[in-house]
Amino acid sequence: MTTTDADTNGTATAAAADHTAQPKTAPGTVTDPTPPTPSTGVHGYAKQKDAHIKRLRRIEGQIRGLQRMLEEDVYCIDILTQVSASTKGLQSFGLQLLEEHLRHCVADAAVQGPEAIDAKVQEATKAIERMLRT
Repeated sequence: MTTTDADTNGTATAAAADHTAQPKTAPGTVTDPTPPTPSTGVHGYAKQKDAHIKRLRRIEGQIRGLQRMLEEDVYCIDILTQVSASTKGLQSFGLQLLEEHLRHCVADAAVQGPEAIDAKVQEATKAIERMLRT
């Protein structure tokens, strides 16, 4: 079966309609045999994505509040209190994301074998080290 479409010159072109095309799916899903990768797979935070976005927007509002406080010449201690709240919000978000990574990504690696789990544990350890430096 074909359909015709007028191209930019006004002439008709035929395009084959492919009724056997599969819908696009995420790598690693039941309908796609491609194994997921860290950049294309289902991430541990996927179930909480909307909540995380809401949380980050709240933190973004706190940061914008800091800018406004400076513009309005607010007392230093009040600004520092807001800095502390913003920092704690980011730390809490980071810990939640780390927990989801451990529960999902590291647990999945455990099924794949010792080399995969070692790589994920090392990756998580480095992330924890970075978080502790802040």
